[in-house]
Amino acid sequence: MHQRVGSKEPELAVVTTEKPRSAVTNATGLVGLAGLIVGLVVLSRFEMVLAVRALYCLAACAVPMVLWAVFVEKTYLNPSTGLDLSYCRSKDEALKNTATKLIGLWSTWAIIAVFYWIIRSYEGFGYTFYFLTLLMCLPVLLLLSPIYVYFVDRHSRDPYDGSWHMGKWIVGERELVDVEKLKDYGRGWFIKAFFLAFMVSIFPGLVGAVTSPTVEEILADPASFATWGIKALFLADVCFGAIGYIFTFRVLDAHIRSANPHLSAWVAALICYPPFIMMAGDGPLNYHEYTQDWTIWFSGQGLVLWLWGAVLIALTGIYAWATVIFGIRFSNLTHRGIITNGPYRYSKHPAYLAKNLFWWLLVMPFLSTGGAEEAVRNSVLLLLVNLVYFIRAKTEEKHLMEDPAYRAYAEWIAEHGLIARFLRPFRAFRDSVKYADYLENTRR
Repeated sequence: MHQRVGSKEPELAVVTTEKPRSAVTNATGLVGLAGLIVGLVVLSRFEMVLAVRALYCLAACAVPMVLWAVFVEKTYLNPSTGLDLSYCRSKDEALKNTATKLIGLWSTWAIIAVFYWIIRSYEGFGYTFYFLTLLMCLPVLLLLSPIYVYFVDRHSRDPYDGSWHMGKWIVGERELVDVEKLKDYGRGWFIKAFFLAFMVSIFPGLVGAVTSPTVEEILADPASFATWGIKALFLADVCFGAIGYIFTFRVLDAHIRSANPHLSAWVAALICYPPFIMMAGDGPLNYHEYTQDWTIWFSGQGLVLWLWGAVLIALTGIYAWATVIFGIRFSNLTHRGIITNGPYRYSKHPAYLAKNLFWWLLVMPFLSTGGAEEAVRNSVLLLLVNLVYFIRAKTEEKHLMEDPAYRAYAEWIAEHGLIARFLRPFRAFRDSVKYADYLENTRR
């Protein structure tokens, strides 16, 4: 029996079974979520000003996670922090570096304050809570920042971080400045300033919407229950998001390792948030015109309302889960460690998938009070919004692919993600056909 010339053994798919380790454990997010739930339950028993309620919820969620990270997981020992507690830089050198870093850090805060003052969008009442909170925290930050910076500098393997380069730039010693590090530092702080303001400003409203209704009001009908459940899950999402932008500390291994340098990523992200948002009522991608809420379309259809509401809650749950699993590390446009747990075990972008499906079912743009023409227009506009999030996903991957850990995770998802699991039987059939063809060729 002779092998036919040109035939070769087919390359069959090789499946990698070991999932890459996640930078954050499941326990971190669960501890924070438990704290938030306990906090909300306690809030229901007391009368508090809404602003105090919001701060209480943030603390109830953040404190358990920070304590867990420090005392249980001992994140300050992770090599990725850049810290080495067995090494101690001299006091004189550390004090000199600390002075430089504080000049850079405090100057950055001053620049952010000017940015807030210049941009008129931040004059609105919605940001009052955020700015009052900043003013309340400022004395504490000024008092504790020298202690923190000094400690980190004494034990840092590379003390010349972004704040050091910013300090050198401010004092005029620019020949010592690494421009790329300074740019990355600036991008990181802009991300914090922009997204933290948004998250904190909308948080009190969510706290009020979740804690104010009575049990009877929540359970009055399927629409009321679904609406409350969706708001409760959004509250968890925003709470963890705000905490993520606050706790970018190296000792918690939650520092910003790099900020996305790609302009396309910034454009795609910023147009999804005010004041640049393009999907709002006056934006070019507004897909809400001549639409009705899902509860209106299904009014009087009790079973359909329950089922539709359950799907909306489930999608919001996936979206919130994708934020909660980050623990204290969530933030847009940054790399702060690769997450492979929770919904990221099944998809690289579970939040975007869930969010975009949610909008189709919530707004139902394919139904319109303005007729078929408006229904088509709204559907096309929502498809464009979906495209924006597709671009966000791809530009985020472009940034994270610089880390070998993310490349390993992407390869694992390609073999074990939901899409891969769905396609596995088809791939197995394809491989069996290839192998059968190979055997047939070898018999000829």
